[in-house]
Amino acid sequence: MRARHAGKSRHPVRARHATVALAAVAVLAGCAADRTGAADPAAASPPATTAAQSPTAKPPATEDGTLLVADFGGDTVTFVDPKRGAFDRVEVGTAPYGLAVGADGRAWVATAEGVAVVDTKTRTRTARIPYRTATGPVTTGEYRGGGMGIALAPDGRHVYVGVNVPGANGVLEVIDTGTREVTGTAPVGRRPFDVDVSRDGGEAYATGHDSFDVTAVRTDTLRTRRMEVAPYGTEGGLGSWLKPHYAAVRPGDGKLLLPFEGERLAVLDPRTGKVAVERMTANTHQHGTALTPDGTLLVVGTGPIASDDEDASLTVRAPDGTERVVPLDGPHEDVAVSADGRTAYVTGGFTRDGYWNGLTVVDLAGDTAPVRLAAGNRPLGIAVL
Repeated sequence: MRARHAGKSRHPVRARHATVALAAVAVLAGCAADRTGAADPAAASPPATTAAQSPTAKPPATEDGTLLVADFGGDTVTFVDPKRGAFDRVEVGTAPYGLAVGADGRAWVATAEGVAVVDTKTRTRTARIPYRTATGPVTTGEYRGGGMGIALAPDGRHVYVGVNVPGANGVLEVIDTGTREVTGTAPVGRRPFDVDVSRDGGEAYATGHDSFDVTAVRTDTLRTRRMEVAPYGTEGGLGSWLKPHYAAVRPGDGKLLLPFEGERLAVLDPRTGKVAVERMTANTHQHGTALTPDGTLLVVGTGPIASDDEDASLTVRAPDGTERVVPLDGPHEDVAVSADGRTAYVTGGFTRDGYWNGLTVVDLAGDTAPVRLAAGNRPLGIAVL
């Protein structure tokens, strides 16, 4: 583990709000204005395939352990062998963001145009379900309208997708996975970066990035409860960097874990709406989260936003709160973990400057160094098949 706090400012909020004041001149919302990132010339993608193409031309059925990434910089999802790299891709719709994969092998992909359904075994798109919510013209970039966070119910019968409505509060749309139709909507916070579901399937949780909150939605009645999650406060509004991004539902007690800046872990009890804060050690702007089978929390550190911040990293936080911080080469966004809990896969897509077309493979035991793998087009969301 690398030492990270020797020269740390004693006033992190003040330091960051100084950064916010400068950033707010150029942007109104989110993590920063969307710009073109540095592309990796080694990350050429294979040709995209659709359901209209001959199935006899497809490679053999997808193997377990294959990675699926959402190509936010294009209109595809890419299939990646974790050792050899990308080998196939499927057109899904403009600027795919999050994705969720069911036990039946179907992937549900949140794009700017609707939720695409991909048969991951045959690697074909079988449907694209339009949103019920009006989100304006189809565009690309961090602030585009359309689906962002997405999650499946534990029984696989419904999909919950957070829909961004530019300039307004977001909407959680409910999709019946059998009929492939939107069956209901519920109001949530602004720019729903992430969606999670309680262990019993009774509630869906939409993390509102620009509204400093999590909205709990009863899945039977679609009644909502807004819970503020702002361990640094809400000063700076849309221009603040200190917002929630991604969450994870902790096994056992069902509380939501939301990391902030590699300094604070907000632990939200959805039953009461109360937030407890635990210390973190990476000291870097944080985004994606995942849980290993034993309850270890993985958190992606995207890199510095203030002069005293550390570089990109992956935090490996044990259930007892002890942490190991793995340095990463360049910005990253989201993370998934192998079925055996031994390997993490961290996407390089990133929602701000500095993204790259690939992912990093991290040995969680620390026996080998992280390995960068070219894959996809600004890969953002990720799942292990």
